[in-house]
Amino acid sequence: MSQPKVLIIYTGGTIGMINDPQTGALKPFDFAHIYNHVPELKQFRYEIKTWSFEKPMDSSEVNPETWTLLAKKIAENYSLYDGFVILHGTDTMAYTASALSFMLQGIRKPVILTGSQLPIGQIRTDGKENLITSIEIAGLKGSDGMPVLQEVALYFEFCLMRGNRTEKVNAENFEAFKSYNYPLLAEAGVHILFSENLLWRTKFTDVQLFTDFEPRIGLISIFPGMPVEPLAAILDLKHSKGVIIETFGSGNTFTSPELRKMLSSYLNSGGIVLNTTQCHRGSVELGKYQTSQVFVDLEVTSGLDLTRPAAITKMMYALGKARDKQECISILKTDLAGELTNPTH
Repeated sequence: MSQPKVLIIYTGGTIGMINDPQTGALKPFDFAHIYNHVPELKQFRYEIKTWSFEKPMDSSEVNPETWTLLAKKIAENYSLYDGFVILHGTDTMAYTASALSFMLQGIRKPVILTGSQLPIGQIRTDGKENLITSIEIAGLKGSDGMPVLQEVALYFEFCLMRGNRTEKVNAENFEAFKSYNYPLLAEAGVHILFSENLLWRTKFTDVQLFTDFEPRIGLISIFPGMPVEPLAAILDLKHSKGVIIETFGSGNTFTSPELRKMLSSYLNSGGIVLNTTQCHRGSVELGKYQTSQVFVDLEVTSGLDLTRPAAITKMMYALGKARDKQECISILKTDLAGELTNPTH
């Protein structure tokens, strides 16, 4: 069998930092010389190539243009490599993973995002293990000769998770990400153990690259005693083509005739409202309680168990992809890349 070929894409972030021997300051290292910094990779019988952003980015600066660059780079090199590993800052990694899952539907190869909490040049870094195992998984093939992983995933601290199911939950611990509503795809111990029945398999015959995201969306996270007047600016089609409203529990909100009126006006003007829960675990169940009846009456779209990163990026995708409001709603209700449990479509 030929050597697996893996492309490492470095966007920026803590994982790519080393200490300057003269100043002691952190600086990005040259991934073209990755074997000098991570000599353990020489033990792989893999052909590893690297490509870096011209100017490494803090992940807080990531935006849809960044996602487009990454998606196009993968699509352009799709036939040349067996897998892809994206090194990324942790703060918005879950957003990038979610976005790429919608931009690159139809892939049959692994795209794995990883990073670290400590720079790779530090003694106690978590970066080396995250990088090494991500590369190993990116080159793994099954007995049928096909990649074991065929989706966008996120690997961190011995856990492989579906990318669009993840959220960053800790800024200090190595266990920085969780997938609350979907089990782990694999765990890395002495062996890498996959849950093969949970792995995504596309119905498309080729990669469906789509990058025309619509970023003009709004996000409302409700809280007890919330004044509704400031929401008028968000619930305005001139500013927001779609709005995500993060509600209590299984999709509930406080009683407010003013909020109901705003939502009704926005929806009637052509806007789209997606109801997601503030809870990390569980799903929206509109109509379960009286306090969600307003959303039933106004035919607000249920986000079921979408994470915040998945809801935001899927809304951008749906608004950019759909030709009209009904098609947009249909896309939001459809499980496109394993982001929903028990979808209605």
